[in-house]
Formats: sequence, C-alpha cells, structure tokens
Amino acid sequence: MFGLFKKKGEVLLPAMKGEVVGLDQVPDAVFSQRMLGDGYAMIPSEGVVIAPVTGVVVQIFPTNHAFGIVTDSGLEVLVHIGIDTVEMKGEGFKRLVEVDTKVTAGTPIIEVDLALVKLKAKSAITPVVITNKEKVKSLKVNFGINPSEAALIEVNT
Repeated sequence: MFGLFKKKGEVLLPAMKGEVVGLDQVPDAVFSQRMLGDGYAMIPSEGVVIAPVTGVVVQIFPTNHAFGIVTDSGLEVLVHIGIDTVEMKGEGFKRLVEVDTKVTAGTPIIEVDLALVKLKAKSAITPVVITNKEKVKSLKVNFGINPSEAALIEVNT
C-alpha cells in the first residue's frame, strides 16, 4: 500500500549466459570461502560479460579480467572473469566500456574468448561478489541455467 512497506533491494542479473551456481563451487578459497563477500558464480556458456546491476563502473583491471560497479544504493559489485585469468595478461579480453561510465543492468562490459580462458586459466567460472557485505541484509540466489534474475539483495539502510 503506497510503497510504505516496500523493501529496499537490488536485483542482480546473471553476469553472463550460462549457469548460476554457488560461490562454494569456485576453485579459489578467496571466493568459495566468501573472503571478499557473498554473491554467486557463473559457469559461462558465452563470452559477453554484462553489468549485473545499474551503477557506475568504478574499476576495470588493466588485464580486463575483472571490474567493479557501485550502485546508487552503495552496493559494491565485483565481477571476476575466470580463475587465475590475471596470468593471461589481458589476452582474450576486450574492454567495451571505460571506468566512470554509468551503466544499466545488462550493458556489455567485457568480451572474453572463453575457449582461450578454458585453455590457459584454472577455470572459466566467474564469481560475482558484493564486496561491502555490511550493506547486505539478505541475499537470495536463483540457481540454474539462464535465470532472469541471478540474485535479490536486500540492502541495509
């Protein structure tokens, strides 16, 4: 009624086409043990990585293997494409936007050669993590192949 009881939250889209899985499936303890924060991971089937949320791109690593977005509600979302992909030194990654770009959820951010990642990196699995976990009141992940929403996060205000 009049939005008085509406929860403040953010919907995260799947960062890539593929399967949404839990962070516990990521073969890197930093992600699987949630040292950086909570979220979900993608087992990608296509190599276009999109903004999972609307916000500002605040960081893109020089190797283009990871980027960060901050939403209007202050959530800090890190997308890390593959595991040990930093060692590829940018090979197979193409940046589509620049830092300080305002993006809407679904905007393509990075193109990645998945075949090359599978050949040269430890894994193509892609964690999507909320790094400022103190902002997260609750997190509900929708597991499966190509869900319309990967996660719903209720934000602490």
